[in-house]
Amino acid sequence: MIRALLWLLAGAILGGIIHIVVILALPGLTQETVWTRVTALNAQNHMRVLPAVAPGQPNPLGLDPELSYGICQVDLAEGPAYLNGSLPDAFWSVAVFDEAGVVTYSTTNRDGIGQTVDMGIFNAAQTRLLAQQQLDITEGLLVVEAQSNKLFVLVRLAPPHQIMRKRFEDRLAAITCGTRSVASEADEPEQN
Repeated sequence: MIRALLWLLAGAILGGIIHIVVILALPGLTQETVWTRVTALNAQNHMRVLPAVAPGQPNPLGLDPELSYGICQVDLAEGPAYLNGSLPDAFWSVAVFDEAGVVTYSTTNRDGIGQTVDMGIFNAAQTRLLAQQQLDITEGLLVVEAQSNKLFVLVRLAPPHQIMRKRFEDRLAAITCGTRSVASEADEPEQN
């Protein structure tokens, strides 16, 4: 009887170990990640307005059909990234995600920013250059430091009425987003 209980206990422990290993290994085995989905949207260094999500249709990024979305993919190895533009007078949010799809920074118009977005995204080395005043930035630039180079920026707008959606998406499309080379910034003559 004791021998049978020991075998049963050993089987349960082995089954638990196998279960944990499989669960931890599955994300690494998948071919499609958030990053590959974003890359497929062709939004490298420019704002791409995403098509509206229709109820009942595939929604691989898990987007809310009531919101309008713009996405921009950047690589800080090419230089600091900048996001500039003016958004409608309604709720909006901006989130910076890393390659794994984890939010590294987020803000909304309710944070006192107003309707103008003027954001610079820098890696640690670029932030050091900022501190040493080797990079020129505009006054009032919201400085965001990212831990990784491969990022994407997601802008969400909440049109109060569906009829306003097109106008909101036009404003979203007008936002500039992309990287600028650190070397080209350092080579620019200072303006006096």
